[in-house]
Amino acid sequence: MEYINNIIKILQEYWRVFLITGVGYTLLLSFVTVAAGSVLGVFLCLGRMAKFKPLNWVVMAIVEVVRGTPMLLQLYIGYFLVPKMLPFNVPEIVSIGVALVINSACYVSEVFRSGIQAVDRGQTEAARSLGLNGTQTMTKIVLPQAIKNILPALGNEFVTVIKETSMASTFFVGELMTSYLIVKGRTFLTMECLFIVGVLYFALNFVLTRLLGVFERRLKASD
Repeated sequence: MEYINNIIKILQEYWRVFLITGVGYTLLLSFVTVAAGSVLGVFLCLGRMAKFKPLNWVVMAIVEVVRGTPMLLQLYIGYFLVPKMLPFNVPEIVSIGVALVINSACYVSEVFRSGIQAVDRGQTEAARSLGLNGTQTMTKIVLPQAIKNILPALGNEFVTVIKETSMASTFFVGELMTSYLIVKGRTFLTMECLFIVGVLYFALNFVLTRLLGVFERRLKASD
């Protein structure tokens, strides 16, 4: 009973820290990461599939290094490296966001690549026979079909990124786990704060997963 009373007291006093600051920064980081990562992922994908071998090798090396190293290590590198690369001061959340975007882009690039390769090659041959060049074929024929195929995977990437933003709490950028650290430091109630944060993470991902399920069913119905 005391455990429940503590949770209620924490929510009454610190609900803004959890719901507005924590959830707000978590959703902001996740949305920016997936949106910018998807755009950058398209370019990485095209570079990976390019016939120009040096570009192909460079992109492949970047993707493999990012996918083969821990997220937390990448966040540390972004936190210390990004401010040194820019001639002006940047907020900590920007440095962390850059690292998250690059990480997401490398994973999304492989999703795009599999989506493009899943498009029937006959579509490309038909487009070329009608006089479209390689760029026109990719942008007008292949990519639109590939994007429809990979939208569910992009949704899953959003769910994954929401959970991965918890690592940003190492740098106190304001997301949910940072909210946990702040409130725990003020109340010294560790398990109660963890319970609240766990419920919020679950609620975010549960709602998003259900929405993605509805979206996937509509995509299948439109085929």
